[in-house]
Amino acid sequence: VQKAVLCCSSDTLWDFAAAELQTRESRSADEEAPEEEANVSERTVLFMGSKSGGKTTILLRCLDRDEAPKPTLALEYTFGRRARGHNTPKDIAHLWELGGGISLSDLVQIPITHQNISTVSVVLVLDLSKPSTLWGTLEKLLQAALNHLEKVCALPQRSGASKQRELLRILPKDHPDRELISPFPVPLLLIGSKYDIFQDFESEKRKVICKTLRFLAHYYGASLIFTSSKSETTMSKARSFVSHLAFGTERGKSLSADPSKPLIIPAGMDSLSQIGESIDVDIGTLHARNPLDLWKKVFERVFPPESTKENKEVKDPAKDPQYCEPLIDSMRAQKDQVPHYSFTLVHSFWLSPHLCFKGHTCTSVI
Repeated sequence: VQKAVLCCSSDTLWDFAAAELQTRESRSADEEAPEEEANVSERTVLFMGSKSGGKTTILLRCLDRDEAPKPTLALEYTFGRRARGHNTPKDIAHLWELGGGISLSDLVQIPITHQNISTVSVVLVLDLSKPSTLWGTLEKLLQAALNHLEKVCALPQRSGASKQRELLRILPKDHPDRELISPFPVPLLLIGSKYDIFQDFESEKRKVICKTLRFLAHYYGASLIFTSSKSETTMSKARSFVSHLAFGTERGKSLSADPSKPLIIPAGMDSLSQIGESIDVDIGTLHARNPLDLWKKVFERVFPPESTKENKEVKDPAKDPQYCEPLIDSMRAQKDQVPHYSFTLVHSFWLSPHLCFKGHTCTSVI
């Protein structure tokens, strides 16, 4: 027991989990798979986004699971299977969900590995009912994923050839915006959730949000769709986009850019000329380094971001009220008091000569 405790003090549970996952994947790569299993397709999809933004609800709907969603504990895993035909092996989709909004963004390193880099994709769910958090959530999570992707690929900066391949995957050669966008290294889907609340916003505010998300999706080479858990029609369309990433099925050809309706814009089907300007502001008063920074400043002028105090990240999930467990928290509080209590006993032993006879007993209790 003492040896196990010493190991846990230097390595976290996630370190052990990541090491075990890499060991299993390397072992399976060395073993020759049966002919039937060799035809099985495996893909990985990482869901992340706004805290309490509806990620679990969307994931359960995509898996046709009729169960009530529960708060995601840090990083959760599930999987889906789909047969391509009669008496054929089922393709497998490894589905990871990152909880906690932006507070646990470092955990993206678990589902994105060297082994699955060519088959991984990202679904970013943004809560449309909280526009003041939209840009910050997207920026923080995409940057965390991008940093890890570049680390996995061992590329400090994407080469020109790599960017050209990404462009070809998204835009045709004659697209006018080919030199103006920066595609995300892996397939990306942006989902605007809680459309049922968003549709009651003022018309001008809806237009700003729609244009901004269209620009961001186009800039990163992503698909964009708005959905609501209360609308089976929008959930069905979102499910087809997720299925395309998870199993390679047909994405769907629906297109809707009307801000008065749920947006549906597949990657590569938009353009800067169609998106237009965000809002009528004096751009001369905004100091921006590039188009992305300009759109951010314009958006935040309409929807000021939450203050640092309100948007404070929870570094220790054990102290996050979202994961409150009274019984476990009480036991943890008792455990946290043990080191201080032990120190007091040992300290007294050394400072009080008359405790020498009781010293052995104290050490055994500790």
